[in-house]
Amino acid sequence: MIRPATLDDAVGLRAAVIAAYAPFVAKGIGLPPVADGLDDDIRDHHVWVAEDRGLILGGIVLVMNGKQAHIANLAVHPMGEGQGLGCRLIDTANAAALTAGCTQTDLTTHKDMTKTQAFYARLGWVETGRDGDKVTFALDLY
Repeated sequence: MIRPATLDDAVGLRAAVIAAYAPFVAKGIGLPPVADGLDDDIRDHHVWVAEDRGLILGGIVLVMNGKQAHIANLAVHPMGEGQGLGCRLIDTANAAALTAGCTQTDLTTHKDMTKTQAFYARLGWVETGRDGDKVTFALDLY
């Protein structure tokens, strides 16, 4: 089930985010502190979680500013992989952005997360730039 996050979900979401990024950290990919600030995100932005029988398997953080929406974090716990949760979380966020009048959603991933980049490309996202370790993608919402 995909549902809006509450502050009570912060611990479970943090655990899912840490587990989702752990394989990349283990490979030595230098990531920012991806699990920091989730309490603030839940309070200040749009956050949804993917939950199954009380276990949070993933989540997405959407920040909207005018006509632009930005996915600040998307993570699916390894136990939730292969269930379409990433796609469903993205669809939920994009639907909310479109309803709010946004015309585009963007996101940034790491240059060494090539499977993640391929995932976004398969979903129709277009790479819009590279800057150091960052790769930016965008998706038009109309």
